[in-house]
Amino acid sequence: MEVRPRVVVAGSVGLIFSSGLIAWQFSRIGIHQGYSPQQPIAFPHKVHAGDNKIPCLYCHYAARTSRHAGIPPASICMNCHNLLEKQTTEIEKLKEAVQFERPIRWVKIHNLPDFVYFNHSQHVLSGVSCQRCHGPVERMERVEQVAPLTMGWCIDCHREHAHIATGTFARAMQNFARKPTPTAGLDCISCHY
Repeated sequence: MEVRPRVVVAGSVGLIFSSGLIAWQFSRIGIHQGYSPQQPIAFPHKVHAGDNKIPCLYCHYAARTSRHAGIPPASICMNCHNLLEKQTTEIEKLKEAVQFERPIRWVKIHNLPDFVYFNHSQHVLSGVSCQRCHGPVERMERVEQVAPLTMGWCIDCHREHAHIATGTFARAMQNFARKPTPTAGLDCISCHY
């Protein structure tokens, strides 16, 4: 049986291309840029954070003290919506959920792999703006994942801010250590342990 050089070359090119495509797909595991699922209640961040200028930390208050920013309880929404006269179908869904004590099954948008440790409070108290990772939420009708949230993306930010020690958390760490402490760790254990 005679093997033709063109067939060998074409087969090799095809194998290399397929391997490269597979490697590229594996390198994108966990990257969900552009992910914008429909929520059970359409919550327009543009209206709340943008038009009405409600600070992110009013609703996501856990971000100051916890690893997780958390999804606000419906009672936070009702602080305003009990007083407002404007009614929409979406507001009625919210009020019905509260009245019947039914949980709202929000769909999580920003997901990190299980092997990554991320602490919102360390970032918030160090002065990192919410928009740095979550994008211009105040302009979004429907929230989407803007940043890739990859290891490389995080490391680039840590490198950029490694020399900066600001915010309450950073000051507390400096006082504890009695020396300047960079807030953005570059060692593996900062995010993986």
